[in-house]
Amino acid sequence: MSLRLAGPLLLVGAGKMGGALLEGWLRQGLDPALVFVSDPEPPEDVAAVIASRGIETAKLPAKPSAIVIAVKPQLVEETLRKLAPKIGKGTVVLSIAAGRTLANLARPLPKGTAIVRAMPNTAAAVGRSMTVACANDAVSRDQALECDSLLDAVGEVMWIADESLMDAVTAVSGSGPAYVFLLAECLAEAGREAGLDEELASQLARATVSGAGALLSHSDLSASELREKVTSPKGTTAAALEVLMGKGGFKELLVRAVAAAAKRSRELSS
Repeated sequence: MSLRLAGPLLLVGAGKMGGALLEGWLRQGLDPALVFVSDPEPPEDVAAVIASRGIETAKLPAKPSAIVIAVKPQLVEETLRKLAPKIGKGTVVLSIAAGRTLANLARPLPKGTAIVRAMPNTAAAVGRSMTVACANDAVSRDQALECDSLLDAVGEVMWIADESLMDAVTAVSGSGPAYVFLLAECLAEAGREAGLDEELASQLARATVSGAGALLSHSDLSASELREKVTSPKGTTAAALEVLMGKGGFKELLVRAVAAAAKRSRELSS
């Protein structure tokens, strides 16, 4: 089914995440004639997509159906202030800027503007993002569905009513891919310490992490159940897990890491 909107869509910021969203929308069949992009210097790959699909960048729609804000957090307020005159009664503003609350976003906009705050992650580049979204009271059901469709184009979407949970969401899924990349990095280094050459250690770590992720994604079993199935009593995996699950091990480190990320998210929001 093609992605359909109530009217024109304005994407502000076509960097890595904005570009991933744009490509996802086009893959879902969104009419390029309905898309307008505002970005002075998009990356070469995104610029090529914009040019090849004839997407308008010189002029912007007067009252778009949706405005997607994908600029750096420190640029959000100034960007919204400039866009305020373009917001109509039916416009919904969808922001993916980290640390910008619904109240922050509403400040430079006309009173009563419909606003959705969302936190996707870098896996949007391959259509596998985990995105969590929340909306203010001005967002209608149709506007929420429109934003859901825009976010669903790059992966799974979940909605929450309690915005205060967004700091924990950011710490778990927003920043989470970096934790997984670090796992692969450390696993490869451990392989080298065990005697493997660099290329083999890196290949084994990359394939193991991506393969385990795919299995977790496709299985109906929980992560703990999958771990138990691969762990033979007194076997090699059990010996490794005894270290990882011991005092000061993997779980304790991740709890501390997520808490630190959530704390920083709250600081950015204030």
